[in-house]
Amino acid sequence: MANTAFKTYANEHGGRVLLLLLLFLLAIYQFIHAGFSAFVIICLLPILILSVYAVFRWRMLAFWLLIVINYFIQMKGFSLPGPMSLPNELLQLLLLGIAIIDTRKTPHFERAGNLMLFALLIWCSFCILEIFNNTCGLGMNVGAWYTGARLLAFQLLYIFLVFSIYISSPEILIKYLILWAILSLFSAIWTWKQVHIGLTPAESSFLYGRGRTTHIIQGGTLIRYFSTFSDAANYGCNAAAAAVAFIIFGITTKFKKHKWLFLITAVLVIKSMFDSGTRTAIFCLFAGIAVFIVLSKSVKIAVPAAIVGGLFLFVLAFTKIGNGNQQIRRMRSAFDKSDASSVARDINQETMKKYMKDAPWGIGIGMMSDNVPANNKYNLMARIPTDSEYVFIWLRTGRIGITIFLLTTIMMLGGACFIVMFKLKSRSLIGIGGGLCSAFVAIQFGGYANQVLMQFPNCLIFYGGLSMVYVLPRIEKEWIEYENKILAEQEEKKRLKLEKKLASRV
Repeated sequence: MANTAFKTYANEHGGRVLLLLLLFLLAIYQFIHAGFSAFVIICLLPILILSVYAVFRWRMLAFWLLIVINYFIQMKGFSLPGPMSLPNELLQLLLLGIAIIDTRKTPHFERAGNLMLFALLIWCSFCILEIFNNTCGLGMNVGAWYTGARLLAFQLLYIFLVFSIYISSPEILIKYLILWAILSLFSAIWTWKQVHIGLTPAESSFLYGRGRTTHIIQGGTLIRYFSTFSDAANYGCNAAAAAVAFIIFGITTKFKKHKWLFLITAVLVIKSMFDSGTRTAIFCLFAGIAVFIVLSKSVKIAVPAAIVGGLFLFVLAFTKIGNGNQQIRRMRSAFDKSDASSVARDINQETMKKYMKDAPWGIGIGMMSDNVPANNKYNLMARIPTDSEYVFIWLRTGRIGITIFLLTTIMMLGGACFIVMFKLKSRSLIGIGGGLCSAFVAIQFGGYANQVLMQFPNCLIFYGGLSMVYVLPRIEKEWIEYENKILAEQEEKKRLKLEKKLASRV
């Protein structure tokens, strides 16, 4: 009877039974001859095959997975096998591969032909030329160069292409902004958990180990919290830039549910920004808001924002209000030019300038302390704390490289700002574009003072956000139709609610 049932099942399901049987036998063989690791790899093959199938069946699944993994990849205790950048890179390449396969049906890549692509190609081309940089006199180190170049340049190109291709409709745009808000809210809540409930074992290990000197300050009385991020500086700058975006989304959207979500997110994220104790974050916040005041071209927005921002800045810089709170005192020290941390940075940068006079192309992309011998002239430059993404780029690519990076960044930002100011007509879409441009400027300010610009999750969020601005004119017509539809549904719900309320009074 059992034999008959098996035959019937085998006839109905064809070769799948045989395939599973072969995989099972292969797994047992590998377990006996190669050990447990090989056994696990063979057992995971069906999951890998199903995952690839799911991605090709539901194309956006890989995109949303990329956003979520990118956000949590540096969370203490969250680890994936292989290099930290590998999951991001594989998902980005997979998404681009899918787009190439679909090109015959849908010409995705035409959406990527814009000024930002041109600027990124210039930067990537320069970084490719850096492979021949032999300032340190150590010959060509392709491995070290590729490790540095893919994080410094190639990932920017991947991010731009992925966002240009996959943010293709108003519905996807809104889903992305909501997902970003939910992730930011989670980080804010996690910060509250760290402050009031405590740290996980992995977080404690970081705080009292590698992070002790930078995260436990003021004689051990103040802890800088880092939420789901690698460190407090990374989180503080991200929180400031994200808060700028959500404030702008909140005050410009016409959807009530979204307005409350974005504004509540902004408030909680700003609170968490203070818990990070990252002083640069204050300047990131104000820089982003200042950019939107210009982009909005609206007196109604500009005047209140300028007044509120000016008062906030005045209170921090010129008064002692709130000095009873350690975190506020910490933020206020950002305006003190004699602060010990600022003095140390200035001394380091003066030292760097002396060495960099002889290195106009930099010491080389990928040249870190383990690549440059102790007796090499530039060993100190490979070891010295840069504290800033811009200083890091300057050291690796020299004054030529940092100039090209700045010019291409201005090109990308300038093109996006032009779109917001002169090409978009929808006020709510201008708000989205303006919020993304302002957040990009805010994180650039963070990169000027801290090494956060190319860190996870910032690079994907903010360079991806700027890429989206270039897509907005292409979907504006659909956006207006989508917005009118949602607003009509809002009004209908409001009318039905009012009718029900009136009927209950009769």
